[in-house]
Amino acid sequence: MRGKEVLNAIKKDIDEHIGEKVLLRANSGRRKVVIREGVLEKTYPNIFIVRIDGSDSTSRTISYSYSDILTQTVQLVFNEASMAIG
Repeated sequence: MRGKEVLNAIKKDIDEHIGEKVLLRANSGRRKVVIREGVLEKTYPNIFIVRIDGSDSTSRTISYSYSDILTQTVQLVFNEASMAIG
């Protein structure tokens, strides 16, 4: 059950930053890394949602699981103060 505790700790850390701007770095596989800026919209028991604003006035939402943070598939940086989760 140690893994469940770690995921709950990650969720609590992310919960503190709801509504803040975030720099998202996601590994998309095959040496492809996506870096985008967005806003941490909402958290749910198993996922969190980031809204990405596009250059043409469109926005889209992307969801990730807390295990993505644990496995470092996704990294979040808040407030440009180099405080990173993951």
